[in-house]
Amino acid sequence: MPKITLVDDDKNIITSLRMLLEAEGYEINTFNDGVAALEGLNKNPPDMAIFDIKMPRMDGMELLRRVRQTSELPVIFLTSKDDEIDELFGLKMGADDYIAKPFSPRLVVERVKTILRRAQARATEVTEESASKVVERGKLKMDSERHTCYWDGKNVTLTVTEFLILEALAARPGVVKSRDALMDAAYDDQVYVDDRTIDSHIKRLRKKFKQVDKEFDVIETLYGVGYRFKE
Repeated sequence: MPKITLVDDDKNIITSLRMLLEAEGYEINTFNDGVAALEGLNKNPPDMAIFDIKMPRMDGMELLRRVRQTSELPVIFLTSKDDEIDELFGLKMGADDYIAKPFSPRLVVERVKTILRRAQARATEVTEESASKVVERGKLKMDSERHTCYWDGKNVTLTVTEFLILEALAARPGVVKSRDALMDAAYDDQVYVDDRTIDSHIKRLRKKFKQVDKEFDVIETLYGVGYRFKE
């Protein structure tokens, strides 16, 4: 059940919006000013928020500015202002949408659904992108974004080149990678290295993994061909 925070000093609007959105199945938290809302947002982050612009103690613009320092929370501005400059300024600050009072209840519901769908799609994209940067093969776990490598839960510290070579091998278990292919994966086109350099990296990789697991043997040598990661 998505959580929505409503922030408006008009109790009638808070009441009507709360009833409207709860009828759609949303969980609603409400605040009457920006200061109280900021504290509540930090303690209990919602899935999206609706801010009035003109409020006591802290207006919606300042509330959004502070929220954006630490969060990409989807936000809709709700205001009685109809000045195009205010709308553009609000969107430029990072609001996701802008609804002017008086508003149609159906419009609010549709805008909320649209913003939540968009936020969910973004979250899915980020999750898939992060997942694509993690390689897990048996006891091996590599995270290229964080440059971390673990074997059976134990950290193995690798150089950038060692990491890239191992990642290239682990990406396709059972597939033989020639020394040339490993050089392409680990080095810039402008850098020249010979076959023995790759052999040296493989030797150091095996040594590092054997320090945490004496039985480590997943990097196989195919003499005259290259290397592969065991399936």
